[in-house]
Amino acid sequence: MGEVHVIDHPLVQHKLTLMRRKETSTKNFRQLLDEVSMLMAYEVLRDFPMHDVDIQTPLEQMTGKAIDGKKVVFVSILRAGTGILDGMLRVVPGARVGHIGLYRHPKTLVAVEYYFKMPEDLHERDVVVVDPMLATGNTARAAVERLKEFEPKSIKFACLLTCPEGINALDRAHPDVPIYTAAIDRELDDHGYIRPGLGDAGDRIFGTK
Repeated sequence: MGEVHVIDHPLVQHKLTLMRRKETSTKNFRQLLDEVSMLMAYEVLRDFPMHDVDIQTPLEQMTGKAIDGKKVVFVSILRAGTGILDGMLRVVPGARVGHIGLYRHPKTLVAVEYYFKMPEDLHERDVVVVDPMLATGNTARAAVERLKEFEPKSIKFACLLTCPEGINALDRAHPDVPIYTAAIDRELDDHGYIRPGLGDAGDRIFGTK
């Protein structure tokens, strides 16, 4: 297994438990995902490069540290990735945003691309791919493969939940891409759902089922 970071902070785990509950409403699920995403951003961005900035405090001049938000790109895998994207943008509002439209073919579970839009000069930027679930790994693998065509400085993958099958699939194809997640669940079922999981993240975010 490659580089996997499980963000086990008590606040993240508490909110994840609330999200897993079947009776959690669409409104509350969406709000919880927004909050969890903000908390996860602290760990996902922990090692991002910083630069010196000269500033004036109320008392004196000093040199502080800053992230160049414009060099960070959050890439949302549509449609469910939007749920994580919104929370992370609250922490890094200056980040650029890319979108990849991918869906799993219902029979083959293979990822099919239908949309792709990225900021310019991706080779100068650090990319964080966001999607709530890393299940079969087919969608994540296809997204990362497409992004590597533009040779970004770095790529990370951030998700709410994953499982051993999803981790192994992404790691086999892209061992250089670290995974950040709030939990590694038990297994993938015959329909490509994570168990015990929390159901279909997209349907729960948008109230479509």
